[in-house]
Amino acid sequence: MDPSEIYSQVNKHYSAASHITSVKYGETVAKSFGYTEEELANIPEGANLGLSCGNPLAITSLREGETVADLGSGAGFDVFLAAARIGPNGRAIGIDMSDDMLARANKIKADKNADNVTFLKGVIADIPLDSGVADCIISNCVINLVPEQDKQLVFKEMHRVLKPGGRIAISDILAKQPLPEKLRNNIAMYVGCIAGASQLAQYQEYLKVAGFTDVLITDAHADLNVYFETNPDGTKKGDAGASTSSCCAASRTACSGTDKGASCVIPPGVSPDTNINEFVGSYKIYAVKN
Repeated sequence: MDPSEIYSQVNKHYSAASHITSVKYGETVAKSFGYTEEELANIPEGANLGLSCGNPLAITSLREGETVADLGSGAGFDVFLAAARIGPNGRAIGIDMSDDMLARANKIKADKNADNVTFLKGVIADIPLDSGVADCIISNCVINLVPEQDKQLVFKEMHRVLKPGGRIAISDILAKQPLPEKLRNNIAMYVGCIAGASQLAQYQEYLKVAGFTDVLITDAHADLNVYFETNPDGTKKGDAGASTSSCCAASRTACSGTDKGASCVIPPGVSPDTNINEFVGSYKIYAVKN
């Protein structure tokens, strides 16, 4: 697929996702990927859109006064959680290419008076930060959205922006096997975080070439079907009394809208019985810049 078309479609999809209003959907997705009740209780309303595929903060070991950058920060879910950990002397920076996501994040920031939070517009293959400024870089289900031609640039940019001894803590979707052509060439599957997933060996090579060491990549064994088996009210498809108003839960097809989750990834032309877990998984990635 053409890289410019990928960027355009990803931007369009996540701009639409910035208008999601279903709080319970986001909570259910976040819990399934390891966020705690305490974390969810302490984030600003509207920051969690249910777009996670893991919890990168669980492996960051953030400390008071550190600078942390979130690549593909969306409405600021992980940024605000990080800001609480690094305290008023720290700096939490969110980077996103969607004007609509940035507008939502900045409104939440203003309402919260989060002085240690900053949101910047930019693509993660060209991070708008000076070299050697970050102690930690996090990212949550975003690097898979970068066109393959630009993925190595993302890792080189992370290495550039980190201080010596800085680390990355990433949650991302990786492919367990070569993806069938019908999945890899489907733009709906791309914006749904599936078609652009790298295989483990590719990810390891990206990190090595960029200069990272102490690399650890582990399968989180999360169920990715949660995206399209969760109704807007947070109930699961098939639960007694569960709502069936979600097009995702009812038909497992790609959909968008303000009352639905944005991560429904089974597009037309792909069997509704497809089990995404057979092809891809949620992985935790940790590495250090020496």
